[in-house]
Amino acid sequence: MKSKDELLKLYSEDLDLLLKEAKKYTFKEFEFCSLISARTGKCSQDCKYCAQSTRYNTNIKTHPLVSIEEVKKAALESKKNGAINFAIVTSGKTPDEAKDFDKLLEMIKEINKLGLKSCASIGILTKQQAQKLKEAGLVRFHHNINTSKSYHNSICSTHSWQDRINTCKYVKEAGIELCCGVIIGMGETIEQRIEMALELAQIKPDSIPINILTPIKGTPFENYGDKIDEENILRTIAIFKIVNPNSSIRLAGGKKARLSEENIQKLMTCCIDSTITGNYLTTTGFEPSDDIKKVKIANKTLKTI
Repeated sequence: MKSKDELLKLYSEDLDLLLKEAKKYTFKEFEFCSLISARTGKCSQDCKYCAQSTRYNTNIKTHPLVSIEEVKKAALESKKNGAINFAIVTSGKTPDEAKDFDKLLEMIKEINKLGLKSCASIGILTKQQAQKLKEAGLVRFHHNINTSKSYHNSICSTHSWQDRINTCKYVKEAGIELCCGVIIGMGETIEQRIEMALELAQIKPDSIPINILTPIKGTPFENYGDKIDEENILRTIAIFKIVNPNSSIRLAGGKKARLSEENIQKLMTCCIDSTITGNYLTTTGFEPSDDIKKVKIANKTLKTI
């Protein structure tokens, strides 16, 4: 494992050489996942980037937990479009807030019956909840660290960085795959981006989704569109792949709004192993057919169930 100083030096190398180095570690099979925002908005937390917090006036459409039938319909559509993982995503600090944990367990069982790998992103867990998710057949749990430990207090005060680490620990102890990543472009320094990569290397997630901040009007970060440029996005993601060679690096939210087609293709070819296809929580993504074309150009094989 390279040191932080070595990685800082590598970060500043010629971009083409950095991408070439990252490409050594990318997987030959490329993976699609998809999601449904199963409960949207009215979140109690104060994450400064998030449109779903009750503390900010972002004018998004909110809704309570959707029906199991709606989840099944969305999952089948995702399967048809090449996704092998399908995630239920809910707003809120924990799954207890809306008292619908048992219904979420039923949704997980239904997703598995469809031949998809079930995934859930439902907030901070207790050890007991992680075990119940395992018993329900959950394959993968998603829970980001969001940023480096040194920058966490600059983006959120209603829960701690350690709360997130504990959830990751409980998930792994329960024998569930872990999807754990970050959001870049929130005002963090280059050094803190490298800290994120190194912190994730300690966690060893199966998948590392990298989101690029899409500034949302009404949030404290609504004017943060200039905190990272495209070149630094590429450099950051290359470093994440080099530091985490055994984890699937997943390009997630913000790719459509923050990256050119050319740079997305560079990432597909040199740095990432997977992507979220279709729409996200409160922002839109590319059509699955567009993502399939990019995978073919990158000379990779789309992973199937």
